[in-house]
Amino acid sequence: MSNHRQGRIAQEILKRVTQILNENVRDPRVEGVTLTDVEVTGDLQQAKVFYSTLDDSDKKKAATQEGLEQASGLIRKELGQYLTTYHTPELLFRRDESLEYGNRIDQLLKQLHSENE
Repeated sequence: MSNHRQGRIAQEILKRVTQILNENVRDPRVEGVTLTDVEVTGDLQQAKVFYSTLDDSDKKKAATQEGLEQASGLIRKELGQYLTTYHTPELLFRRDESLEYGNRIDQLLKQLHSENE
């Protein structure tokens, strides 16, 4: 039962944080951010929000992370108006490395295929 509630709250957080980022956050460092997943702890006190960007440069990655961390207070405040939980979870933004990992695997497979021909 608890896992079902966690899943529903994670989906609601993903939906609302995406909306808040698009409508309320005016920081140019967070433009082009795509939220990919949310993991909520069992006690609903923390939520890890995973994101990705199109630009993979280290400078852009650091600037995006900093922008999201600075906007987390505003995002949490706005999110609290939508959630029906007693406490609004603390938001922790993490870069989603799975897309880069998948691209690397794809690149290696293509390289292997071209070497075998």
